[in-house]
Amino acid sequence: MNSPLTHFDSHGQAHMVDVGAKTDTHRIARAAGSIRMQPATLALIAQGSAKKGDVIGIARIAAIQAAKRTSELIPLCHPLPLTRVAVEFRLDEAASAVHCEVQAETVGRTGVEMEALTAVQVGLLTIYDMCKAVDRGMVMTDVRLLEKQGGKSGHWVAGAGN
Repeated sequence: MNSPLTHFDSHGQAHMVDVGAKTDTHRIARAAGSIRMQPATLALIAQGSAKKGDVIGIARIAAIQAAKRTSELIPLCHPLPLTRVAVEFRLDEAASAVHCEVQAETVGRTGVEMEALTAVQVGLLTIYDMCKAVDRGMVMTDVRLLEKQGGKSGHWVAGAGN
């Protein structure tokens, strides 16, 4: 039984993918997501007057830390020596949302998609945690991979027909 899912062997058992024969290449992944909230909550974040402090600054540090610890959270992920994690947040008054984009990079034998995706989600979760006292109805949405580069599969961009 050959599965297109690489984390299963020929007997259907879960395993960590063997990347030993792969070549080290520069790998990049970009991921994004958003958290929607009440306009008053967004205003608190923008003013830096949330009860727990600088929401965006703390969410950025949380996202970077999450990227570094992804292999501890996702059972079959390889631990990776990250060379860069860049986290950007954008406040969107029209949508009453905060958008997060993360770019993770490494030089190695496997990609950094999971690190970028984990960083986005934990950054958004941190915003939720810091603002939940005033807005428990926040919604995290649209967490997705935007782009990946490096490795055998080459360059992939979301929505580019692949």
